[in-house]
Amino acid sequence: MLNRFRWTLALTVLLVSMTWAADWPQWRGPNRDGKSADTGLMQEWPAEGPPLTWRVGDLGGGDSAPAVTQGKIIAMANRGEDEVVWALSEADGQELWVTRLAPVFPQRMPHSKQGPSSTPTVDGERLYVVGMGGNLVCLQVADGKILWQCHFQEDFAGPVPRWSFRESPLIDGDKVICTPGGPGAAIVALNKLTGETIWKSPIPGDPQAAYASAIAIEFAGQRQYVQLMSNTLVGIAADDGQYLWQYDAPANSHGINCSTPMFFDGLIFASSAYGAGAGLAKLSQESDGAVKAEEVWQTKEMESHHGCLILCDGALYGASGGNSGGAMVCLDANTGEVKWDRRKDGERRAKGSLAWADNHLYYRLEDGTVLLIEPNAEKYLERGRFTQPDRTDLPAWAHPVIANGKLYIRDQETLFCYEIKAS
Repeated sequence: MLNRFRWTLALTVLLVSMTWAADWPQWRGPNRDGKSADTGLMQEWPAEGPPLTWRVGDLGGGDSAPAVTQGKIIAMANRGEDEVVWALSEADGQELWVTRLAPVFPQRMPHSKQGPSSTPTVDGERLYVVGMGGNLVCLQVADGKILWQCHFQEDFAGPVPRWSFRESPLIDGDKVICTPGGPGAAIVALNKLTGETIWKSPIPGDPQAAYASAIAIEFAGQRQYVQLMSNTLVGIAADDGQYLWQYDAPANSHGINCSTPMFFDGLIFASSAYGAGAGLAKLSQESDGAVKAEEVWQTKEMESHHGCLILCDGALYGASGGNSGGAMVCLDANTGEVKWDRRKDGERRAKGSLAWADNHLYYRLEDGTVLLIEPNAEKYLERGRFTQPDRTDLPAWAHPVIANGKLYIRDQETLFCYEIKAS
């Protein structure tokens, strides 16, 4: 009997781990690089696009892309007068719980005021979100119970960006890393269990928060946090928040810096719109241990507004363009050379956001069109497209999410779940 119990338990654990093997537990997926671990997916879509498995409405407004993990789909929204976090069943979209965080924050700018953009960060039994007014909240995954919270304005004197706070918090070890942008507290580390401050990072010039989310990197035996702020890209030491380096070129002068930076082969990449473009810097360590960032290349041919980029086989893929529209561009990651540019093919249309799974790009245009693209640095290879039903008239800014054989597309109040597993 004992052996049978052990066998049953082992099989259950195996099935659960297989089911959740391709979870998407935070902003831009497991590693914050826009890539899903999912495999066995369709390599080409039928003319009408992949089949729609289910759709759920009345979720509330906002551009918060969901986290998908532990059988749950979790995101943020404004519902009526409340800013909330909601959780749905991954199986059928049924609502499991909803938690009120705060009153709706009255954003003064007209764009993206319908609700929050922060993707929840799920870490074991807990999840972490940032509201539009700067409320950082830790909740239980099981039932949405609030465990602790702090406030960027009240606790760190962080000024609210014009389009409100939009970052997705980073969990690293026992720390929550977030960006209040306050004097002497540009970036802070909090104890993830209690919310107590571990350190506050003062950065030269006191840059304020923009709309990007931080990443963690390892360089020369030291762990760093890298964040694109209001006027610069910065690196700070993970253990104490000490300022290490900065690189200004990828940040635009308007402070509208949204896309998550990238790190590969000792190189740091970032991009923004409004005339800034993109830049790649090489990190190096001085004899005294100091770290510096030296520019390798800079280009105006890639202006990532909000959609981020994907690195695949030495090429960078992303949507280039600001308010005037945009299109897909492919760059050589080492040189910045343009490999192909859809704008030069007359494809001057809405900019968009990207995700990657099973060696394919999932490109969601701002007008709501969703494309499947096979990465190829020599030419553009489209493998399918569709437009979700009942599109709103608002820009489609929520990023696509791929998890466990499903593609999730959020359009304000509605979440669409598509089956993309190959039959």
